Amino acid sequence: MADINTIRTAAAGTRSAEIDAGLRAHMNKVYGTMSVGMLLTFLVAWAVGSNPDLLGIFRNPETLQPNILGWIVMFAPLGMIFAFGAAINRLSAAGAQLFFYAFAAIMGLSLSWIFVAFTGMSIAQVFLITSIAFAGLSLWGYTTKKDISGWGSFLIMGVIGILVASIVNIFLQSPAIMFAVSILGVLIFAGLTAYDTQKIKNDYIQHAAQMDSEWLGKAAIMGALNLYLDFINMFMFLLQLFGNRE
Repeated sequence: MADINTIRTAAAGTRSAEIDAGLRAHMNKVYGTMSVGMLLTFLVAWAVGSNPDLLGIFRNPETLQPNILGWIVMFAPLGMIFAFGAAINRLSAAGAQLFFYAFAAIMGLSLSWIFVAFTGMSIAQVFLITSIAFAGLSLWGYTTKKDISGWGSFLIMGVIGILVASIVNIFLQSPAIMFAVSILGVLIFAGLTAYDTQKIKNDYIQHAAQMDSEWLGKAAIMGALNLYLDFINMFMFLLQLFGNRE
């Protein structure tokens, strides 16, 4: 009997070690894919934002007001997110990754104006602050024993609220609304960073026994997309609050 218990304990330990190793590899892929997407976004944004002729295709280089193509580029990422969610089950892992990188490039076009509106130093400083905050929040979400899955519905409602307020403020141009939205946006996406990290971890653990490589590949892309959006939004709201304008 003791031998059977020993074998079972050893088998359970081996399986746990395999899951831990697989989880680390999965998270590394999530963060790696996210990092490539971030790099692509900022390279495209810088390339367009630092070239008045390219920026002029989407916005007035002096007033930064978007033209028709600029409005399309501004809202294209939102439409792509909905399209990605609807098509993810029909895409291969490689197709999902390609879609993510295309999304990151389009996001770069939509953010290119920041290199004209804000000083390069303030963009770099806010990016560093966002990176430190994101790393701390994501690490906490990964390591905490507290179940924060209940945050999800509340945070999603908050995202919808600030999205509606931001669209309305495009026409109102109210500094007070922009300030309030920026404060709430930082808090909401800070919470989402921890929530999404824990969800990625828990989803992997729940599906680890199946070892479906196709699912794991697409799950890593979806996780990268969620964390990418958390970072980008937190960065933009912090830039609105603390960025030095040109």
